[in-house]
Amino acid sequence: MAEPAKTDPYLLTALVCPVSGGVLALSADGGELVSHSARLAFPIRDGIPIMVASEARPLSEVEIAADKSRKAQGARKRQ
Repeated sequence: MAEPAKTDPYLLTALVCPVSGGVLALSADGGELVSHSARLAFPIRDGIPIMVASEARPLSEVEIAADKSRKAQGARKRQ
């Protein structure tokens, strides 16, 4: 099976969530751009981010809880 096309890292730093205007994070598997503020995950197909709200999937409650936990741990480390 062919490896999926990689998305340009510079492009990823320039993109913002089209719903919230917030920061996007690359998913662990590299297949989605995640907007925690909008609670949506935008797919990346053939290396191209699909930044259309109707193409995004809602984050699951588990993903949202994991994000809150990650943020709480980061806040504790800064103290």
